[in-house]
Order: sequence, then C-alpha cells, then structure tokens
Amino acid sequence: MKKTRLALAISLMAAGPAFGATFVNGGFELGNLNGWTEGGGCWGANVCTSVYNPVLNTPGDGSLLPTAAVYVGGTPNNTVVGVGTDPITGAATVYNGSYAVRVNDSINDWSVSTISQSVTNYTDNFIYFAWNAVLESSHGLDDSDYFSLVLRDDTTGTDVVSRSYSSAGSVGGGTSGVTWTTYGSWFSSGWVIEQIDVAGLGLVGHDFTLSLLASDCPYGGHAGYVYLDGFGGKPPTPAPEPATLALLALGVVGMGAVRRRKAA
Repeated sequence: MKKTRLALAISLMAAGPAFGATFVNGGFELGNLNGWTEGGGCWGANVCTSVYNPVLNTPGDGSLLPTAAVYVGGTPNNTVVGVGTDPITGAATVYNGSYAVRVNDSINDWSVSTISQSVTNYTDNFIYFAWNAVLESSHGLDDSDYFSLVLRDDTTGTDVVSRSYSSAGSVGGGTSGVTWTTYGSWFSSGWVIEQIDVAGLGLVGHDFTLSLLASDCPYGGHAGYVYLDGFGGKPPTPAPEPATLALLALGVVGMGAVRRRKAA
C-alpha cells in the first residue's frame, strides 16, 4: 500500500505543470541589480566610439533612434537609488518600498544605458511596474535625448507595451495616456503605473521581457534618464514622500514625549 501511494505521488508530481517563474528583485529591494541584465554605451557621430551611430541632423519619425538590443554587453550607467527626491522635478525617486533604479543620469555626455529582465512561464494574472522619465528639452524626434520601454511577449514575438519618447515628443504608437510636465528646460512624465491584464489577454504561462533605454542627445548637450520600480505581479504602492515621513517621525516623537509626561 505504501509503495502504491508513493508511486502515485511521484506520478502526480511528474504530470503536474511546472511552477511559474517570478521576477527577480523587481522592486530593487535587495539594494542592487541582481536579476537584471544591463547594457549601454554612447550615441554621437565623430564624438564617441559608438556601437550605434545614426545619421544626425535629420529629425523625422524616430526611425534613427537607438534601440536597447544594440547596447547589450556595453557599459551601463544605472544606479540603485533610495528614498528621496529628484533634484530636477522634486518627484519621489522611489515609487514602491525602499529602492528603485535610475537608468542613465542628468549629465549630458552622449551616454546611453539599458536594463532588462526576462521571465519564463509567467503564471500571475497581472504584470505591474512603475516608471518616471525625465528628458531635457533638445532637438528633433530623431536627435534628442530619448527614452524607450518595451514589454515583449517572447512566446508570441509581440510587444504588449511599447512606449518611446524624445524630448521633442512621442515617437510611434502606444504612447498615449502620459501627461508631461515642464520643469524649466526639462520634461517629466511623473510616475506612470503600467498594469497588464495577463489573464484577460490570454497570456498566462507565456515568457516576457521588459527592456528600458534612456539616452542623452547625440551632441552631448542634453540629457535623459528614467526611474523604474515595482516590476512584478502585485500593484506597487506609493512610498511616503520624505516630507510625510518627517511628519510621521515628529508625531512618533511627540507621542513618546506625552507618554513620558504621563508616566512622570
């Protein structure tokens, strides 16, 4: 009888579906970039040694802008950031938890940086993530600082989410629903929350890759960067603003003082 039960249990385990994978360090709460693939390099003719060097001075439809795949294996410019405020926009640097990542930075030095993560056999009903792009006013669609984001269904070879913006405007389709705010010579999307209904789209069990790219303009005069946070199966919740945290801390101190007076 025991042997029969053991054999049945083993057969059920073998016949059962493989466990669905999940995102690794999707909220960067490990304080590092474990689980993520990075890339990067340079964009600019006759200025830097670039793996991607399009014809410049030809603003148009965005067809000459850099793509993340080109920069795989290059030198990234990504930084894990803690709770704080962006020095240009004043927005929170972290949307969810204690950490986020900033892809590229505000220094205009022809830099391009990318970050991506893939997951196989995804079985959650939703995919969520939050991003906040900051772009400096620049040139045309093809030669300005630039940000792109793609969530690709690797199983079907199609893009579920595709966004791309230069500081001259949106590039291509799928970029509606984002309100940009001006901060002097800079534009920012603010924190944008993406929610993909994997179950509703019939994509449960598929493989996915999220890729982001942030780039300075190809002349070294204007910068672009983006924050990313909360990549996973649960909706990210906004982290308290630093001012709110300070007020909460003062409240805790005040309550402690009242208790001490009562005890005295």
